[in-house]
Parts: sequence; structure tokens; C-alpha cells
Amino acid sequence: MAWTWRFEKSDGTETEPALRPEEFTTQGDAESWIGENWKELLDGGTEQVRLFEDTTEVYGPMSLNADRAEQV
Repeated sequence: MAWTWRFEKSDGTETEPALRPEEFTTQGDAESWIGENWKELLDGGTEQVRLFEDTTEVYGPMSLNADRAEQV
């Protein structure tokens, strides 16, 4: 199993992230990575992410904008 992130603009279109992670072997590793890097990703133009296990979407979209996330 591989865990990967899809990086998107707020309208759901895929975008190239400021940081390109490898595939993760666990969900926890993937979530830790996004927790450590979300600010740099947001500054680089990624506004939301989706987490996949292989080809299955686990959750998302998850906003990287803390102000917007608090308003929802």
C-alpha cells in the first residue's frame, strides 16, 4: 500500500506543490508530513489536499488555509 497526497487549488484543479513528497508507507507518516509542511505548501500555491491510499481517496478536500478552515 502507498499513501499519497493530491495537491489542489481551491477549485479542485491539481497543482504542482512547492514540495514533492515520496509515497508514504503509512497513513500516519503521510499525515505527519502534511502537518510539518502545510505552511510551505500553502505559500507555494497549494490551497487544499486529498489523501489517497493507492487509488482510493481516503479524505479530502482538506483546506490548508487555517483562517478559512476555522470559518467552515
